Amino acid sequence: MLRLSTKGEYGVRAMFELAKDYRKGPLSIKEIATRQGVSVAYLEQLLNKLRKASLIKSRRGPGGGYVLDKKPAEISLGKIMNALEGPVAITQCLDPSAKGCSRVKGCVSRLLWKSLGEKIEHFLETISLNDLLKEEKKILG
Repeated sequence: MLRLSTKGEYGVRAMFELAKDYRKGPLSIKEIATRQGVSVAYLEQLLNKLRKASLIKSRRGPGGGYVLDKKPAEISLGKIMNALEGPVAITQCLDPSAKGCSRVKGCVSRLLWKSLGEKIEHFLETISLNDLLKEEKKILG
């Protein structure tokens, strides 16, 4: 089974919360954690990566918290996933941080997995936080 890690899943959910409050001002990490049922400590790690990727900004002090660094329509799920998970690597032979595979030169299945990974990346780039907000409106009526 191909599965997304909790980094990507929780990161997208946190970014969605920030998108919902986009025009309202900063949202505290505690509020995001409460709304999404995620631990503050884990969420803090994810938000730090998203901040380093310039997807969010943090504001200190009373009334501080986190805000999106761009409009929800300008932040794709691909950008979020790349910041948290790195590039899509369906198999170990495609993982840039792995040692690689000795059979890489003539491996037909590698081409298949590479193509699939590129399609997944493209798909994630076509969906923005704004698209998720629209979907929520459809669901909630």
